[in-house]
Parts: sequence; C-alpha cells; structure tokens
Amino acid sequence: MTNRMIEDPRIDPRIKAVLGDIPCAPSFQASSREEIIAAFSAIPAGENPLEIAINSLDFARLAPEAGLDIRTIAIPSAPDGNSINLQVITPEGSGPFPCVYYIHGGGMALMSCYDQNYRAWGRMIAHQGVVVVMVDFRNALLPSSVPEVAPYPAGLNDCVSGLRWLRANTDALNVDASRIILAGESGGANLALATLLKTKQDGDLAGIKGLYLMCPYLRGEWAAEPGSSAHENSGIIMDLRGSNWGSMGYGIEAYRAKDPLAWPGFATEADLAGLPPVVINVNECDPLRDDGVELYRKLQRAGVPARCKQLMGTTHGTEIFLVCPDVSTDVARDMATLAKG
Repeated sequence: MTNRMIEDPRIDPRIKAVLGDIPCAPSFQASSREEIIAAFSAIPAGENPLEIAINSLDFARLAPEAGLDIRTIAIPSAPDGNSINLQVITPEGSGPFPCVYYIHGGGMALMSCYDQNYRAWGRMIAHQGVVVVMVDFRNALLPSSVPEVAPYPAGLNDCVSGLRWLRANTDALNVDASRIILAGESGGANLALATLLKTKQDGDLAGIKGLYLMCPYLRGEWAAEPGSSAHENSGIIMDLRGSNWGSMGYGIEAYRAKDPLAWPGFATEADLAGLPPVVINVNECDPLRDDGVELYRKLQRAGVPARCKQLMGTTHGTEIFLVCPDVSTDVARDMATLAKG
C-alpha cells in the first residue's frame, strides 16, 4: 500500500523528507503465528525500508556519546531462565540519578534497543540528567539482541525481570531507588504499562514514580470505524484496518481471553487504580492516536494522576526516530522531569 504521508498537509515536512518514500505496512490477516513469522522473515537483513531511511540520519550529532557511560549487562530472566540484555546509559556526575527504565517498540514482536535510532534515543534521554536502562526482551516474531523469539508472556516476563534486577542493583548503577519511572513507545508502551500492572499485582509499586507512554499500542485488533484515528490515518506508515498480525503474533489466546497484561486496552478502571502518575503522548497523524486518548480517559476515571498531549503534525513514533530533533528533545526532557519528580 502506498504511504499516504506525502499527500497529507498536516504532517511536518521534515518527517516527509525522511519517511515519505517508505511503503506503508499493509493490513495483514493471518491464520497462525508461524505464517506471520514467515512473512516478516522474508525481508532480507538490512533491506527494511524504514530502517534504511532512519539510519540516514546523523545520530552521532543529534545525540552524541560524549559525557555518557554506555555499557551492556546480561541478566537472567524468570521464570524461563533465559538471558536478556540491558543497555545502561549513565550521565557524568556524582549521582545517584533518577532512572528511566525504557522498553522499545515494534509491536512486542520486532526491533531492538540496540538499533541505531534507539541507541541515539537512549542517549538523548540520558543527556537530560538521568540513567537510562533499556531492556532487550524476547520479541514475539524476530530476534532482538537475544536469539530466542517467543509469544506472550515471554516478553513481559523479561521486562518484569529487568525491572526487578534494576531495583535490586540501584547502588551499583548509581540510581536513586526512589525515583524510577517506566517508559516506552508503541509496543514498548504496551509492555511498560503491563509491567507496571504486574508490579501492582505483586504489591511492589514503592519507588516507582511514574509511567511515560508514547503512541501506545494496546488492543491488538482494530475495527477502524469511520471517524476513528485507525480509519482517518490509515495508510500513514501503517494500516490497521482488519489486521490481526499483532494479536496472532504476540498472543491470540490472551487476546481472546481479554488479558490486560497482554493487551492493556482491556484493563479496567479497577486494574488501573492506584498506579503512579502517567503521561501519555499521542501523535496527531497516527492510526493509534485514539488508543492513547482512550487510556487517558480511563486513567482519569480510575483516579490516577494523568495527562495527555497530542504532538501536532507528527506520525507514529516520531519522537524515537529523531526526524524532528526539537520534538524529540522536548519529549526526552519531559520524560526526565517525570523521573526527577
């Protein structure tokens, strides 16, 4: 399907210049997870049009490494005993620092926090005076920096395990244990919210100061009724109308069971009550825009301190691609402010 971005007068010209020529991710109906894996695996390594376009940016200039300590720590994940990677980015200074525990996007199925744009995005956040811990979990469809792929609840278990490890090792990481927030975009926002819901179920929210979600991907399937953002913005980067690749690829049984830990769009007000403050960013020209707004309304009804912002002229995930550096810097600063309290 042709990407409708170029013809849309709402969209920032800088986004069009980088992403305007990439094909739109089509609506995809599949009968099995294996069918989806085969379809995604058919794209040769290094030939993903989105990755090629994004990697044309000068990330070293937009988010330099100077002034940061960057390292990888491999940790075990429970209950499966697999190993996952944490990318830890620490600013210069005495600390202890507030911390952003960041979960990358990709529909819980694709991408890695070691992709070039995520490396740069993590550096941009850390330059705001916070430690950034980025978790590379088991994707549902294609490998991240770990070779295993597995459906729900594997990715969630890895994200929960990473957060537990972080909270048990704050002294070694120069992190203020009382000032940790969770954050993520798209599928990472799904996992960040689900990780917080699981932490709430475990009665262990102390020290978690907030949740920062961008363009959250929460439902798995969309009817895309006329008037909805899924209908209005179809064909801008992706088309959700009638697509089931998300629910089928990540966890179709959990989708049918309306499990809020797999698909937080099913979370009730009772599930959400008692969470720490939540910030939600939605992109004006994103099929997923309404999902973030709907979550904001539900949080308000549940009594959770929440705010929601619409970034005008932006498309899905604009912040983490750094195609509009001023927008990305503003969001990174806002995220760090939430962590600093």
